[in-house]
Amino acid sequence: MSTPTTIILCPGQGAQSIGMGKEAFDASPRARELLSAAGRVLGFDLAGLCLSGPIEKLGQTDMAQPALFAVGVASFHAAVEAGFIRPTDIRAVVGLSLGEYTALHLAGVFDFETGLQLVAARGRAMQDAAVATPSGMVAIMGADEAAIDKLCADCAAGDVLVPANFNAPGQIVVSGEIGACGRVVTAAEAAGFKAVALQVAGAFHSPLMQPGADRMKAELAGVTFSPPRLVVYSNVTGQPHGSDTEEIKHLLVAQIVKPVRWEQTMVPLAGEAGLKFVELSPGRTLAGLAKRVNRRLVVEGVSEKLSAASSLS
Repeated sequence: MSTPTTIILCPGQGAQSIGMGKEAFDASPRARELLSAAGRVLGFDLAGLCLSGPIEKLGQTDMAQPALFAVGVASFHAAVEAGFIRPTDIRAVVGLSLGEYTALHLAGVFDFETGLQLVAARGRAMQDAAVATPSGMVAIMGADEAAIDKLCADCAAGDVLVPANFNAPGQIVVSGEIGACGRVVTAAEAAGFKAVALQVAGAFHSPLMQPGADRMKAELAGVTFSPPRLVVYSNVTGQPHGSDTEEIKHLLVAQIVKPVRWEQTMVPLAGEAGLKFVELSPGRTLAGLAKRVNRRLVVEGVSEKLSAASSLS
């Protein structure tokens, strides 16, 4: 038996766009079935929202999270049907933030309907926490973790301001209250870094999300998990989850208020020879981050492969 070599990458919030999932919807009966089932579970036309928008609604945290989960899972099954992904070849599944739920579902930790209900609850909880306190996120390019820690300490001035996403070498996102976010943009640019305020609902992966984390702890307590059948990486630790399902729940709660250690996960994987990386729909956000880790790393996109196959048929 050959050694599994495929790494599946599952996108998180921010990857959403109008038309997402269309290539899977068009190519795969199973994908159409899943997207239709998602709408029935959630009580609204999820497929219509993904395909036609409006983007203002699709971009809302409480809508984007279940939409991204459903499209990611649908694209996986479409790719399996098309032969782009062979389940027996999967070495690990890695998801960014919300994408960790997609990864855990694909590893058999919970079924599709349970996953939908969890991410919908997560989206509502995070949206409500974001509305409660004016806050935001800022991407800072060119700084290392020590420089980011100093910027946060210098610019907080009594507000919350913390590292939120360690995306790749030289790209770190910070989260905090609005005033602190404005100060850190100015300070980062003065220090020679590039800083960009992100269009997000609030300060995700920060202590300001604690009310959302508390709600998700209660939500997860009523759900039965199974040990993962595939290797799935935790965003909080940057390491694979173990078989302790209560610990997986604990880390999913912590993920809402703790930084995402994407770089810590990807750097070792990107340095390992012979691995094949495949990004689920939608978009190519994770391929872009992978290039920052290793410029020679090739990440195949399910969206592109399905679209190309459809154009040839």
